[in-house]
Amino acid sequence: MTLRTLRIGNASGFYGDRFDAVREMLTGGDAGGSGEGGGPGALDVLTGDYLAELTMLILGRDLLKDPKGGYAKTFLRQMEEGLGLAHERGVRIVTNAGGLNPAGLADALTALADRLGLPTRIAYVEGDRLPPREGVLTANAYLGGGGIAACLTAGADVVVTGRVTDAALVTGPAQWWFGWGPEEYDALAGAVVAGHVLECGTQATGGNYAFFAGHDVRRPGFPLAEIHSDGTAVITKHPGTGGVVDVGTVTAQLLYETGGARYAGPDVTARIDTVRLTQEGPDRVRIDGVRGEAPPPTLKAGLTRIGGHRNEVVFVLTGLDIEAKAQLVRDQVEDAFERGKSRPAEVRWELARTDRSDADTEETASALLRLVVRDPAPEPVGRALSGAAVELALASYPGFHVTAPPGRGAPYGVFEAAYVPAADVPHTAVLPDGSRVAVPVPVRTRELEPVAEPPLPEPLPDGPTRRVPLGRVAGARSGDKGGDANIGVWVRDDTAWRWLVHGLTVERLRQLLPETRDFDVVRHVLPRLRAVNFVVTGILGEGVASQARFDPQAKALGEWLRARALDVPEELL
Repeated sequence: MTLRTLRIGNASGFYGDRFDAVREMLTGGDAGGSGEGGGPGALDVLTGDYLAELTMLILGRDLLKDPKGGYAKTFLRQMEEGLGLAHERGVRIVTNAGGLNPAGLADALTALADRLGLPTRIAYVEGDRLPPREGVLTANAYLGGGGIAACLTAGADVVVTGRVTDAALVTGPAQWWFGWGPEEYDALAGAVVAGHVLECGTQATGGNYAFFAGHDVRRPGFPLAEIHSDGTAVITKHPGTGGVVDVGTVTAQLLYETGGARYAGPDVTARIDTVRLTQEGPDRVRIDGVRGEAPPPTLKAGLTRIGGHRNEVVFVLTGLDIEAKAQLVRDQVEDAFERGKSRPAEVRWELARTDRSDADTEETASALLRLVVRDPAPEPVGRALSGAAVELALASYPGFHVTAPPGRGAPYGVFEAAYVPAADVPHTAVLPDGSRVAVPVPVRTRELEPVAEPPLPEPLPDGPTRRVPLGRVAGARSGDKGGDANIGVWVRDDTAWRWLVHGLTVERLRQLLPETRDFDVVRHVLPRLRAVNFVVTGILGEGVASQARFDPQAKALGEWLRARALDVPEELL
């Protein structure tokens, strides 16, 4: 077991992230990995997260076209240069870019290393793909970091995985580096929290940040973590790169796509309510105090399938009588569906009043009427829709035009979360020499239970208030988990916390965001982060690929909330 700090960075938060981030992360520190005698700026491990719920559907369709595909091809192109840079600097690379075919990506990397003349030892992790199910395109369990640790212990320079948890890209290297046992829960939980901060790349360094105006975030650098043997960590970035690392940016990322106080994973359940954040210096935030518990006995699994076919058309309504124009075109399209006996199974209309009165440009004088249709069969959303819309070109409201002609329609995907016994999933590390090592399941497990709401601070005394947007005093970040959305809201001092925790209740959220009224909403209180986290069940329908709402991943739900006005104590302003 080594006590030396592990420096681990991330160069990708999604499939399509900044291509040159791999080079930036490998060259942004001192020359040479610290394991090869490099200085304090160097990395020991570089990770890349390429998988999301939507990505698995995309890779599933790729695999149907090409049995040798199913992995993130961008990563392979990045390794044209990255393999050599990592070899020179002694940096290990760990990535989930293997997607649905980690063995295929490992073979492609081996061929690339041979072509470049690099002695690169490549290993991969498999077992996450579940047996085929009727009507399911992809089915993958979320594995932990044990397979990654086994590959690194066997000397791998590059480890490729399929569907592991995003945090496993950090817990695996940390287990290898420090020799942690499977029941060192607090240390593992600390690595999970660090991994969760790193996993979305520049979201930890000022990207998508509520208070972006206070920093230069035009090109934020990617984050790295200095992890210690007890699981505590410091989040930072390479010197000279853009963006910022402060308690706010780290808090925002901690709240992203989370739920309650217990953050469950296959290695450990981390207690988010125990996390303590401290600004240690410029662009340095310390994470400590994290407690861990035994993981649950089941693994989460993600299932994707083709849900049907979808199409949309956006009508532009300009100038006067917007509501009447919208009603006319709705009546005409509905009449065409009825006459043709071709009405899709689902028809949704949404009028966005983007117009202004007495506008000085045509665009700002226009509103958008969006029609979205879905059906199990392609025909009702294809020619039937395009005919109904296009034939109105000379026969509808004055100024008729659309943003683009309706196409033939396209399949849409559906994501479903399921849970499988961990013992039923053959988590396997395939080492550089081709030998296979089975990763044992946890000996101890613990069923997940809700955490009781902690004691609340005293509310602020009554005093003068001013009606202002919530965002004047609070930050927020929102995201998706299948069909659910979360909205994490935080403030930056204890006085504001006393107001927020009593003022922003579930009932108040429903008032501010009327779209949430028809869904179950649960609030989780996280005093150490001065945050409340709302989980809105079902607001995203069947997941991002189904595009059930205007913002299908709930990325801007938090910003909508921040824009809503309420009475705020003047002392906070």
